This record gives sequence, structure tokens and C-alpha cells, in this order.
Amino acid sequence: MTPAEKTYLEERILDVLKTVYDPEIPVNIYDLGMIYKIDVLEDYTVDVDMTFTAPNCPAADYILEDVRTKIESIDGVKGVNVNLVFEPAWDQSMMSEEARVELGLD
Repeated sequence: MTPAEKTYLEERILDVLKTVYDPEIPVNIYDLGMIYKIDVLEDYTVDVDMTFTAPNCPAADYILEDVRTKIESIDGVKGVNVNLVFEPAWDQSMMSEEARVELGLD
């Protein structure tokens, strides 16, 4: 994989992650700060570490599947491994400025 291919895939992944929403929050999961790591590997697979705003999120299965299917739909991606992690624990400081404004926190 060339550096240009990796950059292209990383940009497409960010684009699709910004279309994934928790049904209860009107801000995408990327801007909420729920994505901790994205690794595009040499074999064109993707490892994602993500969390939820609460460990008992009722939409967890829906969100995880949405992340997986949207990344898998990107041309060139051969597979996706989504790891659910809770360290560090999510808090509001992880949100983007846009997310805080959208939610009326700033």
C-alpha cells in the first residue's frame, strides 16, 4: 500500500464515520469523540478502537454494525475489526468544538 492509498482510505473512513449517529444524540460519533484509533493496515484491513458515551448504551449493537458496514463499503477496504474499548472512559472533553456547540455545551 502506498502512502497515497493509505491517506485516501483514511480520509474516506473519516467521511463515513461522520455519517454514523447515536440515535439519541444529533451529533456524529466521530465529532462526539467516540473513535479512539483508526489503523489502515498493509493488507487493506482496518482496525478501529471506539467507545460509547455510556457503557450501557442501548444502541450499541446498531452503532457497531453501522460503523463496520460503512467502512466495509469503502472501495479498497478488505475487512474491518471494530474493537469496543472503555479505557480511557469517554467524557465531554473528547467532543469536537462543533459537537459542543451543536449540543449547547459551549
